[in-house]
Amino acid sequence: MSPGPAAQALEPQRHSLFDDVQGLATGTLFVAFGLMLFRQAGLLTGGTAGIALVLHYAMGLPFGALFFAINLPFYWLAWRRMGARFTLKTFAAVSLLALLSEWMPRWIGLSHIEPLFAALGGGLLLGAGFIILFRHRASLGGLNVLVLWLQDRFGWRAGWMQMGIDVTILLASVPWLDVRHLALSIAGALAMNFALAVNHKPGRYTAF
Repeated sequence: MSPGPAAQALEPQRHSLFDDVQGLATGTLFVAFGLMLFRQAGLLTGGTAGIALVLHYAMGLPFGALFFAINLPFYWLAWRRMGARFTLKTFAAVSLLALLSEWMPRWIGLSHIEPLFAALGGGLLLGAGFIILFRHRASLGGLNVLVLWLQDRFGWRAGWMQMGIDVTILLASVPWLDVRHLALSIAGALAMNFALAVNHKPGRYTAF
């Protein structure tokens, strides 16, 4: 006896190739624009993007290239823990973000941005972008892989775990930030992870 329409609606639905392509493109674009606001205001974020921003500020190297290189060691963990499909989509998202991070300043010019808006607006854009990527079984590498695996394995909230890690990374960046920019960067991390914690809960979204 075949399941009724209500039962079928509750079954996990696999995303099509088109679904994944637009999801990766849209999520990555949100993140790239959020990071552009952060860079324009001289702020930092957490995760591997935060590490890449610290090196960008300290050494003047291109952010996109640094972000791509820092994520390379994490693909092994992603392959073992999350599978080939997740890893390949994550590699595509990381590569696209690295390119967009270098191209977007050539396409968009910002003459002024209020740092508080950059922190909160950029943080929410980052959170929205991550949610889209997570729902298409992808991430932006690095610590995203770890927190997603912990959420899938133990049911721990990805947003709260990411928040704790990100605040720790920001506190470690004190030598490169003054108190005001550090406080705004923490506000941005809280905004990003608030969006994640509220909107990305275990079992709420089952498509893959």
